[in-house]
Amino acid sequence: MDMQGSRPLAVTQQQAWEALNDPEMLKSCIPGCEKFELTEPNVYAVTTAIKIGPVAARFNGRVTLSDIVPPESYKLGFDAQGGVAGFGKGEAAVKLTPAGTGCELSYTVHSTVGGKIAQLGQRLIDGAAKSLAEDFFRRFDEALQQRFPNAAPVVTDSAAHQPMPKAGGGMPTWAWAAIAAVVAVAMYLGSKG
Repeated sequence: MDMQGSRPLAVTQQQAWEALNDPEMLKSCIPGCEKFELTEPNVYAVTTAIKIGPVAARFNGRVTLSDIVPPESYKLGFDAQGGVAGFGKGEAAVKLTPAGTGCELSYTVHSTVGGKIAQLGQRLIDGAAKSLAEDFFRRFDEALQQRFPNAAPVVTDSAAHQPMPKAGGGMPTWAWAAIAAVVAVAMYLGSKG
């Protein structure tokens, strides 16, 4: 599955980079996130609790940052296991670009899922991924406004900034938690990534 999208942020590129490299901030913004901890340089352990339709599971995963170019971009690899609910793995590229008085966060994700989650209908998975992504960005925007109160809130047409599935469908919800964490931690776009 492939996904790409972008999101305007009302903070500078450097401020977004710093926020995306704050594991506590990411943990608080990722829906269902129970753990987002640095375990070694550029490697994070992530635990999220996710429910998609009738499937609920706790996913334990790992996010590894690479090709880090502060404060503009990084790549990350991720994998997560949810027991009988399934697994997911993939990679993402994240980029921050200055835009006016703020910046734009853009991303491309390639992922694979298996297990019960992969057996759910694509519409159900797409809807859950869209909801989780919007929830993450809403929380992240609010956290940015608290951290940087002089930043003007970004008003967007929410439909224009939804993750856009490419050939193959949308990204699974567990991956958004990992990606949101990744994209969030790494630079998420982190200083480590």
